Amino acid sequence: MRFLLRISGLIDAVNDGIGKLVYWLVLVAVLVSAGNAVIRYSINYSSNAWLELQWYLFSAIFLLCSGYTFLRNEHIRIDIILGRFSKRVQAAVDVFGILFFLFPMAILIMWLAWPMFMDSFRTHEMSSDAGGLIRWPAKLLVPVGFFLLTAQGFSELIKRIAFLVGLTDEPGAKMHSHS
Repeated sequence: MRFLLRISGLIDAVNDGIGKLVYWLVLVAVLVSAGNAVIRYSINYSSNAWLELQWYLFSAIFLLCSGYTFLRNEHIRIDIILGRFSKRVQAAVDVFGILFFLFPMAILIMWLAWPMFMDSFRTHEMSSDAGGLIRWPAKLLVPVGFFLLTAQGFSELIKRIAFLVGLTDEPGAKMHSHS
């Protein structure tokens, strides 16, 4: 189990690093959006590529930070109900939710999105809008984002099980285990 906790720590570190890196995409998206608006209204010029770049950036933020959001326990939960139960019950519900809801959904989306990305990549799919961007980078974000979410789900599953068997003091504890 300690080996699995080390793997969990590695997954946590990867998602934490990606989340902190992707924070900067928020700034880039704001600058692109503001720059596009200023140019459009000041010199009456617009490009679909700039609009699509905003869409790509917001997609990257949402998809690549899903694992980071789960790591930080900032995802949507049913705490109003679960908060009334013990940490053990909460951890057991989390295990159930990860196994029977998160994994099937995330793995299915990853599995369905991969061929769409590959087809787009092979055919060099372009936006149907004049001056638009290539589509495969945006389509790659879907399986990558859901892979990161699945990996974080695996990490959270390990941490919840470690708590349930008494190896950690908190259900989401990273590496704080008993000796």
